[in-house]
Order: sequence, then structure tokens, then C-alpha cells
Amino acid sequence: MKVKIVNKSPFKIPAYETKGSAGVDLQACVEKSVVLKPMERILIPTGISVELPEGYEAQVRARSGLAIKHGISLVNGIGTIDSDYRGEIKVILINLGDKEFTISNGDRIAQMVFIRHEQAEFELVEELNETERGSGGFGHTGV
Repeated sequence: MKVKIVNKSPFKIPAYETKGSAGVDLQACVEKSVVLKPMERILIPTGISVELPEGYEAQVRARSGLAIKHGISLVNGIGTIDSDYRGEIKVILINLGDKEFTISNGDRIAQMVFIRHEQAEFELVEELNETERGSGGFGHTGV
């Protein structure tokens, strides 16, 4: 899959770090360091924009190292970049930790994974087919 990218940051374009990597790192593109206080959220620019093929999305995800070491996550869990979006990719970070966290220019703040998807065609019906599970949800199979 080819993805067109505009890079207005001073950094190299995102790249896969290993042969088995599913995602590429996104870097903060900020003029000066930003301090993120506990429970504070902030929008961090990356300086890049992408053009995805129709039928694909880019998912912006938290970096596991930042999450476990500092409590840094994404406010919306996973951010979606749609194939028709052409603006700069920005990352909504939140500090769930108990200490301030500094984000500097060039810091790896999130990762981006490309996913194929389909659009659903909805069919309105009066009821759904029965299954063994039925409407059981959240923990219905045990403790």
C-alpha cells in the first residue's frame, strides 16, 4: 500500500523500526517544550499529513512505553484518520500519571497503524437471529 505524505516537520518521515512492526512512530512537532500536568490533556501537532487510499484508515494509538512508565495515553483511546482527511495529524494526549510530563520537539508521542475497512450497508429488521450467547455481554461467561 502506498501512502502519500507531506512532511512539514524537521524530522524524517515515519518509518517501521523492525521487520515485524505494525505501526510507525509519530513525533511531536512543537516550537517549545510543553509540560503536561496530571489529568491534563493537550493537542500535539506532528507536522505531517497523509493521503490514504480509499478503504483504509490510519489509527493513532498510544505508545506502550509512555503509558506504563508515565501514564501518557490518548484521550479518545484510538484516533482515526479517515481516507478523505487532508489536514495535519495531531495527537490528543492525556497525562493519567501523578507527575508532570514534558513533551519536547521530536519526542515520539504515539504510533500510527494502517487498517483496511469496509463501510456497512444497514438493513432495518424487526429482530436479529438467535445465538447461544444472545444478548449476554460484559462478563456474562464468568468472573
